[in-house]
Amino acid sequence: MSAKGNPPIRTCIACRKEMEKRELMRIVRTPEGEVMLDFSGRLPGRGAYVCKTEACMKLLTKRKPLSKVFSVPVPGEVYARLEEEFLDAKN
Repeated sequence: MSAKGNPPIRTCIACRKEMEKRELMRIVRTPEGEVMLDFSGRLPGRGAYVCKTEACMKLLTKRKPLSKVFSVPVPGEVYARLEEEFLDAKN
Protein backbone atom coordinates (compact mmCIF):
# COMPACT_ATOMS: atom_id res chain seq x y z
CA MET A 1 0.00 0.00 0.00
CA SER A 2 1.07 3.55 -0.58
CA ALA A 3 1.55 6.05 2.22
CA LYS A 4 -2.05 7.33 1.99
CA GLY A 5 -3.59 3.84 2.16
CA ASN A 6 -4.67 3.64 -1.48
CA PRO A 7 -3.50 0.50 -3.31
CA PRO A 8 -1.42 1.13 -6.45
CA ILE A 9 -3.42 1.04 -9.70
CA ARG A 10 -1.98 -0.38 -12.94
CA THR A 11 -3.40 -0.87 -16.45
CA CYS A 12 -3.52 -4.25 -18.22
CA ILE A 13 -1.62 -3.85 -21.50
CA ALA A 14 -3.95 -6.35 -23.21
CA CYS A 15 -7.50 -5.22 -22.29
CA ARG A 16 -6.59 -1.73 -20.98
CA LYS A 17 -8.61 -2.15 -17.74
CA GLU A 18 -7.29 -0.42 -14.63
CA MET A 19 -7.01 -2.62 -11.54
CA GLU A 20 -5.12 -2.88 -8.31
CA LYS A 21 -1.53 -3.96 -8.86
CA ARG A 22 -1.97 -7.18 -6.85
CA GLU A 23 -4.76 -8.34 -9.21
CA LEU A 24 -2.43 -8.24 -12.23
CA MET A 25 0.61 -10.24 -13.30
CA ARG A 26 3.86 -8.43 -14.07
CA ILE A 27 5.90 -9.01 -17.21
CA VAL A 28 9.43 -7.68 -16.90
CA ARG A 29 12.23 -6.81 -19.30
CA THR A 30 15.36 -7.39 -17.25
CA PRO A 31 18.44 -5.16 -17.51
CA GLU A 32 19.97 -8.01 -19.57
CA GLY A 33 17.10 -7.69 -22.09
CA GLU A 34 15.21 -10.91 -21.25
CA VAL A 35 11.40 -10.71 -21.23
CA MET A 36 9.74 -12.96 -18.66
CA LEU A 37 6.83 -13.35 -16.24
CA ASP A 38 7.60 -11.92 -12.81
CA PHE A 39 5.54 -13.95 -10.37
CA SER A 40 7.13 -12.20 -7.36
CA GLY A 41 6.58 -8.70 -8.75
CA ARG A 42 10.05 -7.71 -7.55
CA LEU A 43 12.48 -8.51 -10.37
CA PRO A 44 14.59 -5.55 -11.53
CA GLY A 45 13.77 -4.03 -14.89
CA ARG A 46 10.95 -2.38 -16.80
CA GLY A 47 7.56 -3.85 -15.95
CA ALA A 48 4.22 -4.14 -17.70
CA TYR A 49 1.04 -5.62 -16.28
CA VAL A 50 -1.54 -8.05 -17.66
CA CYS A 51 -4.71 -9.57 -16.15
CA LYS A 52 -4.40 -13.06 -14.71
CA THR A 53 -6.84 -14.48 -17.27
CA GLU A 54 -6.39 -16.72 -20.30
CA ALA A 55 -8.39 -14.23 -22.38
CA CYS A 56 -5.91 -11.42 -21.68
CA MET A 57 -2.93 -13.68 -22.33
CA LYS A 58 -4.42 -14.61 -25.71
CA LEU A 59 -5.12 -10.92 -26.41
CA LEU A 60 -1.52 -10.12 -25.47
CA THR A 61 -0.30 -12.69 -27.99
CA LYS A 62 -2.64 -11.31 -30.66
CA ARG A 63 -1.92 -7.58 -30.17
CA LYS A 64 1.79 -7.89 -29.28
CA PRO A 65 2.06 -4.63 -27.28
CA LEU A 66 5.34 -5.47 -25.51
CA SER A 67 7.53 -4.02 -28.28
CA LYS A 68 5.89 -0.65 -27.74
CA VAL A 69 5.88 -0.88 -23.94
CA PHE A 70 9.54 -1.94 -23.69
CA SER A 71 10.76 0.14 -26.68
CA VAL A 72 12.56 -2.88 -28.17
CA PRO A 73 11.47 -5.51 -30.69
CA VAL A 74 9.92 -8.52 -28.91
CA PRO A 75 9.80 -11.63 -31.14
CA GLY A 76 6.63 -13.72 -31.49
CA GLU A 77 8.21 -16.73 -29.79
CA VAL A 78 8.53 -14.67 -26.57
CA TYR A 79 4.74 -14.18 -26.55
CA ALA A 80 4.22 -17.91 -27.07
CA ARG A 81 6.63 -18.70 -24.20
CA LEU A 82 4.90 -16.20 -21.88
CA GLU A 83 1.49 -17.71 -22.64
CA GLU A 84 2.84 -21.23 -22.07
CA GLU A 85 4.45 -20.21 -18.73
CA PHE A 86 1.19 -18.59 -17.65
CA LEU A 87 -0.89 -21.65 -18.51
CA ASP A 88 1.61 -23.96 -16.77
CA ALA A 89 1.48 -21.80 -13.65
CA LYS A 90 -2.33 -21.91 -13.56
CA ASN A 91 -2.38 -25.73 -13.64
